[in-house]
Amino acid sequence: MRASGISQKAKTTPTEANAGRVAGVFGLRGELKVAPTRIGADALASGVTLRATLRDGSARTLRVRAMRMHKERPLVQFEGVDDANAADALVGATLAIDRADVVLADGEYLDDDLVGCLLVDSAGTTLAEVTGVEHYPAQDVLLVALPGGARGMVPMVGAFIRSIDVAARRITVDLPVGLLDDRDAEQA
Repeated sequence: MRASGISQKAKTTPTEANAGRVAGVFGLRGELKVAPTRIGADALASGVTLRATLRDGSARTLRVRAMRMHKERPLVQFEGVDDANAADALVGATLAIDRADVVLADGEYLDDDLVGCLLVDSAGTTLAEVTGVEHYPAQDVLLVALPGGARGMVPMVGAFIRSIDVAARRITVDLPVGLLDDRDAEQA
């Protein structure tokens, strides 16, 4: 079970998903190094239309002319961006793709769909609210706000997550004692 599309600091609308960020210029012909989200890694293909939110806050529509991999990082060339100077204007831009164009695998969710969901136990008792998602190599982690203002982290692994119902805004969990509240943990 994985979350896709980092929502923190991404400038997207409710109909868009974060596809990544332009990390730098590559060469003299307008190619750009892109730091993609999981969605962006799959979506950066020739002909795809993206919205770029530039460093100054303005937006620009871009169409992918070509994409190739270099040292495990996508290099993208956009239509109308033909030299290093034009490419440099896009460095730091956040790239967004229309959510309707995003294909998710079974058990895969957009970060924005998980934020705001309630974490509940099998009895339906609310334990926390999801405030964000962090992505790590081993697994994704839900950032949660507990009643009373404390914060916690819940790994998105099958041993803890029983079901996710995005429509109902509920994530049912079976957490080990002490994961969210160390007062319940056994004292060593």
